[in-house]
Amino acid sequence: MPELPEVEALTDFLAERLVGRGIERVLPTAVSVLKTYDPPLVDLQGRAVTAVRRHGKFLDVVTDDGPHLVFHLARAGWLRWREDLPEAPPRPGKGPLALRVRLAGGDGFDLTEAGTRKRLAVYCVREPADVPGIAGLGPDPLAPEFTLEAFAALLRDERRQLKGVLRDQSVIAGIGNAYSDEILHAARMSPFKLAASLTDEETAALYQALGTTLREAVERSRGHAAAELKAEKKGGMRVHGRTGQPCPVCGDTIREVSFSDSSLQYCPTCQTGGKPLADRRLSRLLK
Repeated sequence: MPELPEVEALTDFLAERLVGRGIERVLPTAVSVLKTYDPPLVDLQGRAVTAVRRHGKFLDVVTDDGPHLVFHLARAGWLRWREDLPEAPPRPGKGPLALRVRLAGGDGFDLTEAGTRKRLAVYCVREPADVPGIAGLGPDPLAPEFTLEAFAALLRDERRQLKGVLRDQSVIAGIGNAYSDEILHAARMSPFKLAASLTDEETAALYQALGTTLREAVERSRGHAAAELKAEKKGGMRVHGRTGQPCPVCGDTIREVSFSDSSLQYCPTCQTGGKPLADRRLSRLLK
């Protein structure tokens, strides 16, 4: 799933190619992809793109005095830029193509989604806040107003585990499964530590790890074409997706905890005092 750094890079990538250009057609090919009906997609046709923005993990294509085209790539979605799109509209079918945006001039991009669980979402709205997922977003961790004091206030009354808090988009926007693993490893904290139990020193350390991890990932992603971002993300991970490999900090074996539809990775030496964590279905630490 693309997270804040990759979506930030996609925002820059699209802004370079879309701003000042006219939208010729927006063509959905998957029944499940379009989540709104008013305004209709045809209202985007003939309008010029004035900006491309990011809201958490959402991409927002802004048009001149017209609707916003907002999309969330979800777990298996992706954006594919194409220099020469066919003039004929694509046929709806069972393939990965979910929506096509063709610009005046013939280039544009496809939104695709692999697998059978279709979660990629596209919205045509008058304002970004009309998208429920955007309206409920917490603060952006790269925004200037996201200070240590603001972060501490978010955690103060949180009785949940850090892993869940970092992934909750209503608490902090843009962090998903992968970067929450990376942040917690950099902060040397267990993913199951309760957020409200952090000392002032631990809160400061987690805040520093969060900012550093995300900013470094954004810099690594910046300038890459859309097709390269998945590999760039994977290559920059230190613990996430690296079960069984040595920790790059201490050399211990990276462990995994599996859930019904996801997993987390961590280093026992760096994060849990050397104790392997039990599968959460057991709800306890291995002794």
